[in-house]
Amino acid sequence: MDLSAELREGLPDVMAMSLKAAPSNGQVFADTDGAASSSRDAGFRNIFAGILFSRRFIVSYQAVLLGLLLLFTIKYWMSRVRAQIRRRPLIAPSSTLREAFPGLGHESGSSSSSITIIGDSSSPKNGTIDEDCERTPLLKREYHAAEFPRLGDPVRALLLYQPSPLPILNKALPSNGTTLAILIFIGIQVFYLFYRMPLSIPMLFVFADRASLLFVANMPLLYLFAAKNQPIKLLTGYSYESLNIVHRRLGEVMCLLALLHSAGMIGVWYTILRPTGFSLAKFLLSKIILLGIGAFVAYELIYFTSLGSFRQRWYELFLALHISLQVIALVLLWFHHPNSRPYVGVALAIFLIDRLVYRMTFKTHSARASLTVCKDGQTVILCTESIFTRKRQYLGYLVGAGLAKGWKATEHVFLTVPALSRAHIIQAHPFTIASVAPDPYASSAELKLIIRAQDGFSKDLLKYAKGHDAVKVRLDGPYGPQNALRLLQQCDLSVVVAGGSGIAVALPLMWAIRSSRKAYDLERRPTDRGSSSVVLIWVIRHASHAAWAGSQIEALRDCGVEIIMPPPTAENGHPDVPSMVTSWISAHDDILFSGKAKTGVVCSGPDGMNRSVRNTCSSLLAHGRDVDIEVEKFGW
Repeated sequence: MDLSAELREGLPDVMAMSLKAAPSNGQVFADTDGAASSSRDAGFRNIFAGILFSRRFIVSYQAVLLGLLLLFTIKYWMSRVRAQIRRRPLIAPSSTLREAFPGLGHESGSSSSSITIIGDSSSPKNGTIDEDCERTPLLKREYHAAEFPRLGDPVRALLLYQPSPLPILNKALPSNGTTLAILIFIGIQVFYLFYRMPLSIPMLFVFADRASLLFVANMPLLYLFAAKNQPIKLLTGYSYESLNIVHRRLGEVMCLLALLHSAGMIGVWYTILRPTGFSLAKFLLSKIILLGIGAFVAYELIYFTSLGSFRQRWYELFLALHISLQVIALVLLWFHHPNSRPYVGVALAIFLIDRLVYRMTFKTHSARASLTVCKDGQTVILCTESIFTRKRQYLGYLVGAGLAKGWKATEHVFLTVPALSRAHIIQAHPFTIASVAPDPYASSAELKLIIRAQDGFSKDLLKYAKGHDAVKVRLDGPYGPQNALRLLQQCDLSVVVAGGSGIAVALPLMWAIRSSRKAYDLERRPTDRGSSSVVLIWVIRHASHAAWAGSQIEALRDCGVEIIMPPPTAENGHPDVPSMVTSWISAHDDILFSGKAKTGVVCSGPDGMNRSVRNTCSSLLAHGRDVDIEVEKFGW
């Protein structure tokens, strides 16, 4: 529709008003009284009203986010309380733990906790129980038959199921539950973009303004999801890697909002400014537009360089661009529009606190590490000694302490090896800690990383390790949730599935379960009826890869853990892991618990294996088995 000449003449006033803090309606229309009001028509007043409403409406978005955080926090802590009530206490005092496994910790805290002697099944010092560790039940739980069927299992099974990758694109999809949560989140974005938004050309400027407001309102959340050190893990149990998929989808939504804002402003120029003789060049080269274009280009480059195809092929370049472009985009956005500055300031504070305060101070540990090339010629074992301190770091309680306080099973660190090249000085690559979690009373422990050479950093490290037996490293961490350990601790049956280097997750996890259960069994001998079982299924590509675990596989077997290692896939093809999981759970559940056991499954391996095991658990759940799963995905 055609716009009135008065509306076109009044547009500069509207744009000037949009650069200021939103006043009340009375203030706006008071300014338009008298002579000025005679040159404004109803459409002009509608634009004013639309801008004012958007400024007030977007404030409620933060309240919605806080409400969602509160709901997830309540859900998480209620589940923790229910789990604690349902199971017996599994974590015994550390003194009892050291009595259970003399090789795990050390008296007087003078020596390190070596994972090669964890399997020592010596009797406890007090001599109260003298039994072979093969007969020691694992994860014993009081048995109670379910009185009623679980009506929600079909829904849980559907949410747990993970669809096949998208055809042609070969893009992996998350579980249905994750997809549903993301769709709800995107639905909130759509609601805040279009609520009470007339879709007409005269209101095009209001639409572009609303898109920009929603963009900047999401800025703190985007950076909070990406921060390695953030309070969301403490409140909800979700660490940054669990939130990474939400971070990516939110980034895509924000890129779309930036595109809509840019297209809307171009539309404003075309429909309103162009007829007045305002050229496109003059419009694009104006300061506010030029800064906006720079920020838009920076964020779009961040998106395209974050795509899986780019990230996997040029990971080092992705890291460098991701950090540098973020800084550039934040600076440009700060000067682009005054209303963006509070949100940009919070986002920048999150970024700097995470990077400079925590990752470069509290959680950074420098040490000299030994390098060993495995028999396969493609894997490096990196080992270093971590010295512990008992000094209290109160900030560490909010986001977790550094390596000076030790680590827990399934946690990982970011590794930097400056000696490889100048480019590697600022690069940090994530690797799961393959060492057993140290005893709280130990003064030091060996930290071990299994690094499989592929391209870039890992390939350079392998080349370096072939000519050097030691190197100075910088470690940032540890990071990672404890959901997998908590799941297995409260279950009757525990299944851990590892694929290749996923054994780095499995081994510390198995020892953490075994240690906590053994310590409690010293105080109370469980009945045969309450006995439970643990199995480790490890799929390897070559027989030489078995050396990654050293003597730990035999040590676990000696202590009652069932080990299943199919023939190497390179010579025999891929095994039917879902059938292994199904048959093992069904047999042990029926024999020990009459089909009513609670089973926990943890899987760490390639995407295909993770998906097949997840869907196996979904099928078991749909058929009446009480099964839950945690996937510890490795790779980025």
